[in-house]
Amino acid sequence: MWLTDAQKIGVGLTSFGAFFMFLGVMLFFDGGLLALGNILFVSGLTLIIGPQKTFYFFARKNKLRGTICFFGGILLVFFKRPFIGMIVETFGFLNLFGDFFPVILSFLRQLPVIGNFLNMPYIKAAADRMAGTRQSMV
Repeated sequence: MWLTDAQKIGVGLTSFGAFFMFLGVMLFFDGGLLALGNILFVSGLTLIIGPQKTFYFFARKNKLRGTICFFGGILLVFFKRPFIGMIVETFGFLNLFGDFFPVILSFLRQLPVIGNFLNMPYIKAAADRMAGTRQSMV
């Protein structure tokens, strides 16, 4: 699987965004880190799948509740309500990306170092169970 340079940068931005959000939660919902993580995550996602596909992803009628909650949570984080914002954002994230976890897992399994780790026997079973993918008995 070959990635363009923009997609490689997008993967980096999305990873840093997830890291800063994790760090913001670990540091008792630090608003600055959470806001920076949100900006990096959304911009990285835009670079990975492209601006037009990102717009269509968030504008789908069946994902409207998730989109409103996700961006509403981001706005709450920006306006000094990080704890409530992260709860609303997490609800929106699960509504938006809940059916997308198997796709993310298969993408991560194709990466060099992370893929080897995710394909280890016990870790593969646990990751499949968490992502909700069906396991084959081969």
